[in-house]
Amino acid sequence: MAALASIATALVAASGASLVYAGGSSAGTLAWLKAELGGDTTLVIANENAYARPIPTMPTEQLRRFTFGNRVFNTNWVTAPASVDGFDGLGPLFNRVSCSACHTRDGRGQPPRSDDESDHSLLIRLSVPGVDEHGGPRPVGHYGDQLNEKAILGVPAEGRTIVQYEEKYGTYPDGGRYSLAVPSYTFVALGYGPLPVDVQFSPRVAPPVFGLGLLEAVPDEELVALADENDANGDGVSGRVNHVWDRIAGRTAIGRFGWKANQPSLRQQDAGAALGDIGLTTRWFPRENVAEDQPEAAAAPSGGANGEPEIRDDFFDRLLFYTRTLAVPAARNLDSAAVRNGARLFERVGCPACHVATLQTGDFPEIPQLSRQEIHPFTDLLLHDMGPELADGRPDFEATGSEWRTPPLWGIGLTEVVNRHTRFLHDGRARSLEEAILWHGGEAESSRERFVRSNKRDREDLLAFLRNL
Repeated sequence: MAALASIATALVAASGASLVYAGGSSAGTLAWLKAELGGDTTLVIANENAYARPIPTMPTEQLRRFTFGNRVFNTNWVTAPASVDGFDGLGPLFNRVSCSACHTRDGRGQPPRSDDESDHSLLIRLSVPGVDEHGGPRPVGHYGDQLNEKAILGVPAEGRTIVQYEEKYGTYPDGGRYSLAVPSYTFVALGYGPLPVDVQFSPRVAPPVFGLGLLEAVPDEELVALADENDANGDGVSGRVNHVWDRIAGRTAIGRFGWKANQPSLRQQDAGAALGDIGLTTRWFPRENVAEDQPEAAAAPSGGANGEPEIRDDFFDRLLFYTRTLAVPAARNLDSAAVRNGARLFERVGCPACHVATLQTGDFPEIPQLSRQEIHPFTDLLLHDMGPELADGRPDFEATGSEWRTPPLWGIGLTEVVNRHTRFLHDGRARSLEEAILWHGGEAESSRERFVRSNKRDREDLLAFLRNL
């Protein structure tokens, strides 16, 4: 820790400034510049399994629970009825056969690389104007709230998505050139008639799943304190919480998971994804994912015996434990001059206004090891308007069609090592971290412009900092 403190002191001395960052800390040091991104639960690892290991503070007696949760996460579910005890009930409509099919090695998904690729992790959220009985998106009559591209034998799939890109070229003030891939979407092989003319759709790739228990352990009060809906401090950034329906608690709650912060808890996130993506019922989502006028799907057998959920409660408990206790990998190379300079530039361009460096977890009795941790996820878990170019036009509870939840940056630099690609943003359009920054607009426009106006070395150093998170 003394070495890290020396690095922070050197950063301030080099800049000649007293730095203060959103999320709280004393001025004069970059207190967030720490390898221990997940506090005591951080794991020093940088290989292809960097997202898939348990927190190192886990008691030995809990490892079996974690290991079984890993099995539930990675097992391919099959059509019911089957001889596989506890792992039948796939579909009848679905996108993938397992959690890991989208979250490969517990990491980040990517959009299809060709028109005929079927093993990608892009899904399409669907709705029509208006809201449902709880204020959420209103589903499409014959399709529900998600386009399911696969189905079990005898059931028509809902359709398929083709993604095409057009290059958009730009030039930095210092003469450097860049290009951005602008996506467009076409829906083909629609199994239940044309989509409504007023359909609202939102492409989403699977985000990483490590560190989620720590984010769940951050108290609501801290998120409310970070919010600045009316931009009282005049910095052009006005993050706000999303109030969503907590199906499990039966009340409105603050959302924190999902690309638009539309899920209030990891329990509901896991159960909702099991239903929407794999077609698996749980205690909290007991009805099959079948929309109106899908008779073959409605007649398909369930995997739950005697009306029980397809994911048994004890299986789901272990799945939830697994997703809560995946460790955050440590930051790397903090003694590198480029990384140190990049950290300072991260501050200078204003990134921490949304990508808040430091949060504190509260008491988390279910997993005490997650309690009272200083963590560095680089997110405020709040909604921000990212401008028209990133807008999907699809509201989600209080999130508008141009608002997105700030995604965490911890571990982002290991994406290529773990997942063999560098696709970023909600729909995977960015082919690099540089492109992801260049797509920022709206509340992040000024930060983007500061990045663009920086010289080439400084831009490369900021990217080096991100690649070492």
